[in-house]
Amino acid sequence: MHHETDRTEAAATAFRELARIMARLRDPVSGCPWDLEQNFATIAPYTIEEAYEVADAIERADMSELRDELGDLLFQVMFHSRMAEEQGAFALADVVAAINDKMFRRHPHVFGDEGDGRSADEQTVAWEAMKAAERASKASDAAPSALDGVARALPALLRAEKLQKRAARTGFDWTETPPIFDKLEEEIAEVKEAIASGDTDAVEDEVGDLLFVVANLARRLSVDPEQALRKANAKFERRFRAMEQASKADAVEFASLTLDEQEAYWQRVKQTERG
Repeated sequence: MHHETDRTEAAATAFRELARIMARLRDPVSGCPWDLEQNFATIAPYTIEEAYEVADAIERADMSELRDELGDLLFQVMFHSRMAEEQGAFALADVVAAINDKMFRRHPHVFGDEGDGRSADEQTVAWEAMKAAERASKASDAAPSALDGVARALPALLRAEKLQKRAARTGFDWTETPPIFDKLEEEIAEVKEAIASGDTDAVEDEVGDLLFVVANLARRLSVDPEQALRKANAKFERRFRAMEQASKADAVEFASLTLDEQEAYWQRVKQTERG
């Protein structure tokens, strides 16, 4: 217990130091010119990028890199909080207090009087119910919707999955996969029709519909579409680089090959991977 207290105090000291560093960087007189020029909108892309770099370090199981990337992500929280404090909106302490309150509120089975007898599934149901209630309390004058609270800045594929999950809670969802395959065929046909029409806006629209249905199929199959596409990207990158290396070993410039010759290298790489 004493060791845990020491670590908590060390974390608090480091946290305060980071807050001081952030304040110094934004000091109007002696701060960093680049940091002083920034605002919420210009920093937001960095915040998103840092979150992805955290996920990348986790996927590569690189704990040293994860430590550094978590620090970068924490710095983003500091940056936004400092700018908000300068505007008189809220301060870092308010951010921490808000998440503390939320964790207490959403975990009555840990911090309250309800005991710890709930299963993980029961806790998930209760968690979602509390989140829905919180969204309702924050709702604007617009009519409330089951889709409220799905961030618009999410990657499109991830947002499609979340929108579909929200809609499914109302019963608006396929219960089996065959109708989804039928819908896929329908969307592919509509893409072909749009291409034939020469209407580029229609092509974009229909391709979007096709991707949306693919995301729905992934969800129905209990596959994370974002994760699946990341793996497909990694596979393509790995195989493409292997093709380049194979052609180099053959003293051939890969870009100078015909498509059929490049395809032969692709098939060779695939066969090598499959052993």
